Amino acid sequence: MGEDTDTRKINHSFLRDHNYVTEADIISTVEFNHTGELLATGDKGGRVVIFQREPESKNEPYSQGEYNVYSTFQSHEPEFDYLKSLEIEEKINKIKWLPQQNAAHSLLSTNDKTIKLWKITERDKRPEGYNLKDEEGKLKDLSTVTSLQVPVLKPMDLMVEVTPRRIFANGHTYHVNSISVNSDCETYMSADDLRINLWHLAITDRSFNIVDIKPANMEDLTEVITASEFHPHHCNLFVYSSSKGSLRLCDMRASALCDKHSKLYEEPEDPSNRSFFSEIISSVSDVKFSHSGRYMLTRDYLTVKVWDLNMETKPVETYQVHDYLRSKLCSLYENDCIFDKFECAWNGSDSVIMTGAYNNFFRMFDRNTKRDVTLEASRESSKPRAILKPRRVCVGGKRRKDDISVDSLDFTKKILHTAWHPTENIIAIAATNNLYIFQDKVNSEMH
Repeated sequence: MGEDTDTRKINHSFLRDHNYVTEADIISTVEFNHTGELLATGDKGGRVVIFQREPESKNEPYSQGEYNVYSTFQSHEPEFDYLKSLEIEEKINKIKWLPQQNAAHSLLSTNDKTIKLWKITERDKRPEGYNLKDEEGKLKDLSTVTSLQVPVLKPMDLMVEVTPRRIFANGHTYHVNSISVNSDCETYMSADDLRINLWHLAITDRSFNIVDIKPANMEDLTEVITASEFHPHHCNLFVYSSSKGSLRLCDMRASALCDKHSKLYEEPEDPSNRSFFSEIISSVSDVKFSHSGRYMLTRDYLTVKVWDLNMETKPVETYQVHDYLRSKLCSLYENDCIFDKFECAWNGSDSVIMTGAYNNFFRMFDRNTKRDVTLEASRESSKPRAILKPRRVCVGGKRRKDDISVDSLDFTKKILHTAWHPTENIIAIAATNNLYIFQDKVNSEMH
């Protein structure tokens, strides 16, 4: 990484009016499909925007990799639970693509309660020359039909159609925080604060409860589920993380209800770092299996950790994301930033990891060289093919030119949602209501 990262170039940014940010425009999830040709974002207004990668043209060899809007649709609407007198937000919590089986694409999107399966298809031809219908589609008077003709398909402008195929409702009492598609391509799971359900993609009226950590008396509640994911290769394995900083690997072959985990990954707390905020900052906000399936990546408030599936006692790697905030935890607690849920991502070869931070900064860690870099997603770097310069946060002492003081960080600008192209060095960064897409134009591999 290091010097090579300086050559990371932006190839597109999708910027809405920066001075007027409505709550509905804030991006709440980002996800590449399995080939990386499509990129979906969800926002707090319940909309899903799909971007498609442009093919490389001979005239413009640098145009490949640019993503343009492919389709936009309203996935969820605000609802009201009359039984509990609760408003259900339309905000898209998660999007997951299904592996492509035919010409159509499919994705799952969820808000707090309802998961929907969407089908995305293209149409560039239309039938003409019906015998019993006129050009407007109305039925003809049969007495006027004197001869029969074979209808033909005529070319038309490309039209992208998005249709809801399934609606999976009434499966969760609490707010859905994650969904994950199984490697068997037939089932998926959804997790809320206390339960994880297993669904079949073809069946909407029932699901199987596979984890239930709800105590008989809610006053005895000590932890909640924060994220969950299926193993990329073994359809019987899944992991879920908790607000206490632990990971539980479960095997569905062991029993129908996986309340008893197969493995518990937990790092003993360092007594020297014990404070009032220890439990809050140890809560795991995201967990991701590596593409190889050998490792798990977790993010808590101050660090990202890499766990080996074969070692439960401690992580094999720990990276400090913004350790300079340790002295600021009191003020971060008062402004609620300490409860922010940052996501993390692997690159295609599992050699580099990425996660977000404050001030529109995001961090990258090279697992081989142990180098790390801080980059910024900003309007200044959003010009096409602008080079991203590494940033540095200074904590007291001498300040170099271009260093930013920890006291001048903007905590309202936070990068919670990131995604990495499955095979190439293309990353998508959601910064409030803006989507930035960066690409490494020089190196196909990141070292």
